[in-house]
Amino acid sequence: MRKSYLLNVISGIAFILAGCVRSAPESPEWMPGSAVTYPTAIISSGMTSIPSFQFPPTRLPGSPILTPTPDNPRTMPTQRSGPEQYTVQPGDTLSDIARQYLISLDSLMQANGLIDSNTLYAGQILVIPQPSPQETGTTFKIIPDSELVYGPMSITFDLGGYIQKYAGYLSYYREDVDGNNLNGAQIINLVSQNYSVNPRLLLAVLEYRSGWLTNPQPAENTLDYPLGLQDNWHNGLYRQLTWAADTLNRGYYLWKIDGLPNAVMTDGLLVPLAPTINPGTAAVQFLFANLDNYTNWRADVSPEGFFPLYNNLFGYPFDLAIEPLVPGNLIQPEMTLPFEKEQVWAFTGGPHGGWDSGSAWAAIDFAPPGEAQGCVISNAWVTAVADGMIVRAENGAVIQDLDGDGFEQTGWSVLYMHIDSNDRITAGTYLETGERIGHPSCEGGVSNGTHVHLARRFNGEWIAADGSVPFILDGWISSGAGVEYDGFLTRNNQIVEAYDGNNPINQIQR
Repeated sequence: MRKSYLLNVISGIAFILAGCVRSAPESPEWMPGSAVTYPTAIISSGMTSIPSFQFPPTRLPGSPILTPTPDNPRTMPTQRSGPEQYTVQPGDTLSDIARQYLISLDSLMQANGLIDSNTLYAGQILVIPQPSPQETGTTFKIIPDSELVYGPMSITFDLGGYIQKYAGYLSYYREDVDGNNLNGAQIINLVSQNYSVNPRLLLAVLEYRSGWLTNPQPAENTLDYPLGLQDNWHNGLYRQLTWAADTLNRGYYLWKIDGLPNAVMTDGLLVPLAPTINPGTAAVQFLFANLDNYTNWRADVSPEGFFPLYNNLFGYPFDLAIEPLVPGNLIQPEMTLPFEKEQVWAFTGGPHGGWDSGSAWAAIDFAPPGEAQGCVISNAWVTAVADGMIVRAENGAVIQDLDGDGFEQTGWSVLYMHIDSNDRITAGTYLETGERIGHPSCEGGVSNGTHVHLARRFNGEWIAADGSVPFILDGWISSGAGVEYDGFLTRNNQIVEAYDGNNPINQIQR
């Protein structure tokens, strides 16, 4: 019964190209020769089943391109009219505080007479300077939301074949990633899957910043830092792309909750973002703000900047739009708590990032029974929260597709993270609700103790655990407390509070 319900929900959603309102400017970057028709170089040779959605309709060759409809204006927080004070909390960094207040690190240090960004202690009082914004950013839309996420349209993209076609530096690049020697396509695919960011977007950003796709001998200064983010931690393609994917996610999900009124350039200048752009465009603008000064940023996000390169590589991006990507009436399918009946687990993490810190607060955490702390071996079992096919099981991550088409990019999917490789379920296995997935552990990602990290996506978009579609697990409803990892599960008059460890306030059972 549950399986039929899920398939009906997904198949009943019609994805169509959004309406358009006016002709686009008649300039070369707006005028590809023909409509996007998904040529052989784009269609993935690995497609073995039919996705549970409709591809966007294509334009007829030579038909006009219309500009995307502006979004309804977003109501952003009012700009601060004067300086504020902030009391440093344990674990704070100056970079985190500057990012929280959407100001530059340099302006924060200057306002407080600081020379070393590491000179910080709990209880210290900092002056948060008043922002000094520039002219509002452009209203030009760069990409639709569906080109930001690792969603339905990424299924059609043969990443490896596309890279080899251009025979650039990326086609023979290799790098060691966590003990595995990966080629360029494998690195981009790994980042795309983990962060749920479209591989086309990552590839286009890489080409725009370094020419790695088309140039077999790119500039010397791009070889260690191909995106131009130069610091000791982000050397090499993998770390450059993980930073880019996390930054794109941060811009995207903050914009969706009206939490990104400004972007701060590398020269410290602050620009209010136009309230009618879409989240995908806001994410791209935010990424380039973290890479360029004000003058270069204006060029990057203009119709003559990053957009024509994307358009030339993949066709007019709004021809690939799936809108709405997430329907306004979205309802989570029936789910249970991710462990076996009669066992008491600990609710150890309220809403927090689905993957890294930039994505929506899509995840919650549960730790198995036992008093032992840290990364210990557990014999407890993580179980399936719903019926569905396991489509990936590697590096501590298990992905379950709930709509039956075998693609994690369409409909609902569930991430179970930190699943021990011993006794772990294999990809290609269909599980019913409550069947065993594997043992909780610290494997994969970052973890300070044995637990399972549970997160949801719909059409590739992380679904916030503290948003309008919270987790509902055996009737327990998730909510947040405004601070990452803080939160609650509520059922009727019962409340369980997230706590990092074993405590009477966080005990829960099926």
